[in-house]
Amino acid sequence: WGKLMKNNKFQQDLVVKIEENALTKEQKLAQAMDEFTMAFDIQKPMWFDKNTKEMIKFSRTHFYEDQFIETVDFDYLEIEIIEEDK
Repeated sequence: WGKLMKNNKFQQDLVVKIEENALTKEQKLAQAMDEFTMAFDIQKPMWFDKNTKEMIKFSRTHFYEDQFIETVDFDYLEIEIIEEDK
C-alpha cells in the first residue's frame, strides 16, 4: 500500500497486488515501488538503511523530502506491506 501524505491527510494512495510467487520479497517490493512512483508521478526515493530496518520491524517505511532529489509537494511517501492470510 503506497500513500502520499500531506498535513496528515491522504493526497493519493494505491494498493498494488503482486502474485508472482517466483519473485523474492525484495523483488516484489521493487516492483511495487515502480508502480507507486509511476502512478503518483514522482521519482524513486533514495532507500536508506533506516528504510530497511523499518520494513523488517514494522512492514512499513516512510520517505521524506530529503530522500528525493527533486522538490516534492507532499510531506512523505509511506509504503506498507499488506500480506493476505493464506
